[in-house]
Amino acid sequence: MTNEPRTFKSQLRPRAATLAVALVAGAAVLYGIYSHAGKETAPGACAASASATQALAPLARGEVAALSVAKRPREATPLAFTGPNGAPISLAAFKGRTILLNLWATWCVPCREEMPALDKLQAQLGGPDFEVVAVNIDTTRLDRRRAFLKEAGVERLAFYEDRTADVFQILKKAGKVIGLPTTLLIDPDGCELGVMPGPADWASQDAVKLVSAALRR
Repeated sequence: MTNEPRTFKSQLRPRAATLAVALVAGAAVLYGIYSHAGKETAPGACAASASATQALAPLARGEVAALSVAKRPREATPLAFTGPNGAPISLAAFKGRTILLNLWATWCVPCREEMPALDKLQAQLGGPDFEVVAVNIDTTRLDRRRAFLKEAGVERLAFYEDRTADVFQILKKAGKVIGLPTTLLIDPDGCELGVMPGPADWASQDAVKLVSAALRR
């Protein structure tokens, strides 16, 4: 009987040692995971974009005062949708250009009111270095989308769509979207410069100055 505690302790020591090694190894793995994640989300890849956001911050006023300018720009959340030609496209395809990514739907009244202004912004600043990428996320009654754009006189915006609305859910999980419309300003390096919750007059002088400043970086 007196040997049982000793036997138990003698068995416990190697098990405890094994457990300690496992915990250390586990901690190292977790540290590696979080360190790697930190590298992915750290602003290192977007460090050059910080100067752009510093220049943009004072311009987020008037009609675009609701724009939340990033203090530490980070890579934009990866997204995929469908391009004007019906082929899949992702945000990565726009690298090298500044884009104003806008999510909209025909059932969203503020979106409908905002679209003509986005069309005018595209007409004024659109080109090789900039594009308004307006992604429609209607999932039903799809025939209404192009009919609405025609009625609203929207002629210059290329037609991007996501019939699954996955782009909305992905950005929602990332904490970037709570409703429609939502607009993100993304620089040529694929770094997010700012987020606009709700509508804005993107054809206003305030908006044009803001976007023009992003193009001058």
